[in-house]
Amino acid sequence: MMKSRITPHFQDLISDAALKSFWRKKSLRKFLRNCGIAESFLSTWASDETKRDFLDRLFAELPRNDKGRACLVGMAKFLAEQKAFPDLENWEDSSLKIKNAEAAVRQLRTYCEKQEDQLESDARAKLIREENKKRQQETLQTKLNLNKLSDKLTELSKRIGSQEAGYEFQRWFYDLLDYSEIQNRRPYIHEGRQIDGSLTLSGTTYLVELKFTSDQADAPDVDVFRRKVTSKADNTMGVMVSISGFSSIAKSAGSGERTPVLLMDHSHLYLVLQEIMSMEEVIERIRRYASQTGESFLNASDFSR
Repeated sequence: MMKSRITPHFQDLISDAALKSFWRKKSLRKFLRNCGIAESFLSTWASDETKRDFLDRLFAELPRNDKGRACLVGMAKFLAEQKAFPDLENWEDSSLKIKNAEAAVRQLRTYCEKQEDQLESDARAKLIREENKKRQQETLQTKLNLNKLSDKLTELSKRIGSQEAGYEFQRWFYDLLDYSEIQNRRPYIHEGRQIDGSLTLSGTTYLVELKFTSDQADAPDVDVFRRKVTSKADNTMGVMVSISGFSSIAKSAGSGERTPVLLMDHSHLYLVLQEIMSMEEVIERIRRYASQTGESFLNASDFSR
């Protein structure tokens, strides 16, 4: 069914096209019946009532309910699609009657097409508005989630070095991975050894090591972690996050030809919390640098290198 608003002008165009397409009352009655007008209403058409007066009375009733509005739209569709006018043939002035009917139908068809285009345009505009509103809500929710994660890290920093805060930092880090929609496995024990968990990006699995201490991670910390990583499958790498950073010796210990270990500190985490980069982008940037230089650590301030 064609779309259209039931405006007074639309009704006038339908009425004019019907009056000029059906010259005989009998033909107009049959058309109206086929369009769903009730026989009970058609029976009220007095013999001395003109076609125009009857249509005026009918069209005053139809817009009052959904069924009536559907009848109007159905009439408009039928009339607008007319190619011939059998009821106007074999009159002395048939050519004039048909010409007038064609003009009335053309006006109705043009109006319907414009209404169709406008309604489709309105529907598209509504969809765009709804999508923009959804994006705004998602952006707001994202900001709220990041604010919560940032506030939690700030709160944890006040208790840095305590065992309890270290465990909470583990949970916090994996909450950040979940927020970043990065596949991960939270901390687990394998063969009696604590594994701080893992994450998977672009088909590569990274073991995770987390240090939430006030001291920088040193060479022995990195060496132990590196041995954990190299004892696993060939495509396994490692991400070590030390909130207080790494000593220069630790950075050297993690580096080397085909290094499997990437080192991150608080500055990398804040790139994510401040929406400067995603966690995926941060890890991929450090990995790309390690592939190019053999160095496992790239300061966040040097990401443009």
